[in-house]
Amino acid sequence: MILIFCRSCFVFVLSSACFGADGAGWKAGTARANITPTEPMWLAGYGSRTNVSDGKVMDLWIKALALEDAKGHRAVILTSDLLGIPQSIYQHSCAELRKKFKLKPDQIILSASHSHCTPVVDGALNDVYPLNDEQRKVIKNYAIKLEGQIVETVGQALADLAPARLAGGQGTADFAVNRRENPEKEVPKLRAQGALKGPTDHSVPVLAVYLPDGKLKAVLFGYACHNTVMSYNKWSGDYAGFAQLALEKNHPETTAMFFMGCGGDQNPLPRNRQEFAENYGKKLAAGVESALALSPKNLSPELKTSLEMVTLPLGPLPSEAELEKLTANKAPGTHRWAERMLSEQKAGKTFIRDYPFPVQAWKFGGEQLLVTLGGEPVVDYALKFKKEFGAQTWVAGYCNDVMNYIPTRRVLDEDKPGSMKPGWGYEGSRATTVYGLPALRWGDEVEDLITASAKRVVEKAQ
Repeated sequence: MILIFCRSCFVFVLSSACFGADGAGWKAGTARANITPTEPMWLAGYGSRTNVSDGKVMDLWIKALALEDAKGHRAVILTSDLLGIPQSIYQHSCAELRKKFKLKPDQIILSASHSHCTPVVDGALNDVYPLNDEQRKVIKNYAIKLEGQIVETVGQALADLAPARLAGGQGTADFAVNRRENPEKEVPKLRAQGALKGPTDHSVPVLAVYLPDGKLKAVLFGYACHNTVMSYNKWSGDYAGFAQLALEKNHPETTAMFFMGCGGDQNPLPRNRQEFAENYGKKLAAGVESALALSPKNLSPELKTSLEMVTLPLGPLPSEAELEKLTANKAPGTHRWAERMLSEQKAGKTFIRDYPFPVQAWKFGGEQLLVTLGGEPVVDYALKFKKEFGAQTWVAGYCNDVMNYIPTRRVLDEDKPGSMKPGWGYEGSRATTVYGLPALRWGDEVEDLITASAKRVVEKAQ
């Protein structure tokens, strides 16, 4: 009857049947909010800045992708043009999302792009910046507003849930350089010679969300490289922002979302010119486009989610003599940290000796695995987990709390005082002072604890 009376209806039924064969049963929704500050603020990431923002290159955004599988299990990933989402904002947001939408923490990923041209957020790296009381008030108010925007944007994405198809693919981009192994000034020559050293991860994971009519609704993609091409005082999403702009220009009405991989020891080099940021963004967008062109693999409508907070030990509390010495350090953030620590120690404060670290796993369609870690993990973690869980495993850092760099045992050993080469020492030791932790390094067993936790959450997500 459809063939005889309504040819157009036949076409519709046929396309719907094909859609079903390709993984009908998913629902997806998207939403975004502009988080560009409306008044001058201190920018995050670099302690060398001496003033607040003075304009913008592009707007800053949070973007949410809500998913629902065939059994009604929901989850939301929110990406952001922020240096990091600190523990306080993560905890407050999760509490509100549970209250309003019945989402548990394992169903929530809050990710940051780690652009260093984004605003300072309350509760993160505050020893680094020479803030006065007025600036602290602006930062506090921004954080309160941001928490509300996160909850509201997630709610809008959930309200937008509608039938969709999910597919997973992978492209490549080649601009990340292991900064521990390659002096920045020598990178152009080493690149030309094919002589760059050290581990990298040039994969570009891609999760594509299609509407029933085949249009691309959203694309979530990642890359393991610091988002630090630029250091000016203007708001910018850096290379990741340019990549998202390029993709949204190529695919109107699509929401492009970036997550950081394990790029703690990876830099975009050369840098410090906006044309480099724009070019790296185009390269990253091209990696995404190549994955889309190769028809990413459809994922059946099944989503499993798991989360664990593993306790990571901090290294020894610095002695009074060590702190006294560091108060004379030329790095402003270091001496501010040392002065604060010394004052609190003399006042009898009890310091934390460990830290709750988020490890998470999502599995799409029974096959595509996404593992997320908090902090700034070095690239070793991505390479290790791909070997452990399969080559197609996606690994994201900078999720659910950015509290410090996350070194492996190799990096911790390389960064021990007295044995460091030029370029070493930061990821494995000095970064704890930048992040304000009461220690000069993590405990030696952090890699083993994180690895064991990752195995547990992956197993729970099977």
